[in-house]
Amino acid sequence: MTDVLRIRDLNKSFGGIVVADDINLDLRAGRVLGLIGPNGAGKTSLFNLVTGVVKPDTGSITLDGQSIDALPIYQRARRGLARTWQNLRLFPSLSVLDNVMLGPRDYPGEKLTSLIFDARGVARRQAEERDRAHAILKRTGLAGVAQSRVQDIAYGQQKLVGVARALMNDARCLLLDEPMAGVEGQAYGAIQRVVRDIAESGVAVCVVEHNVAFVRDLCDEGVFMFAGKVLARGTVGELIADPRLTELYFGT
Repeated sequence: MTDVLRIRDLNKSFGGIVVADDINLDLRAGRVLGLIGPNGAGKTSLFNLVTGVVKPDTGSITLDGQSIDALPIYQRARRGLARTWQNLRLFPSLSVLDNVMLGPRDYPGEKLTSLIFDARGVARRQAEERDRAHAILKRTGLAGVAQSRVQDIAYGQQKLVGVARALMNDARCLLLDEPMAGVEGQAYGAIQRVVRDIAESGVAVCVVEHNVAFVRDLCDEGVFMFAGKVLARGTVGELIADPRLTELYFGT
């Protein structure tokens, strides 16, 4: 099974606070890896390190066998690394479709020279991306609200918009940061189904989530983090059955 993302000897601290302590991790094509652990364990910090939001003190990260250590955020995205955020980071006054249309790796028309010298080509590309966006909205169950403003749809649907926008990147590796936070009802099953479908298409998926039932049912493997360190690996069921890890997670 192909390793899409490889993290080796990754370390990061802010003063005396360690958020990554010698982390080694592989994300594999077609598999869903779940990161679990209490608040402050370093899970979101790991996502920030991988995507270039934060620079590590030491260590290396490769995507499809190529180092991305020196690349800024946007170039990592163009290499096929996509993520969602805990706090959505959507444009609430724009339509669902317009938010999703912001997701492609190389958005048509973002270069002034292309608009001036290849207007027809840009228009053709935009039409292609719009068709693809509609297909992704249908896949995620959002086709019926495509023209609605994000601020006017349910919170669970807003979470799905973030996932749909990430899918527009056509990513090789997808990082989902608490996709189930605040989600209930039909959106719960929809997000679970979409994430599984994404993995089965050959994408490497990593999920940070406090909903233990969600990650247990979804993930092929789990990693337990505490104080910036990977403490244990196995199935999510095995991890949450370990009394030592349960005490660290729940404090009892």
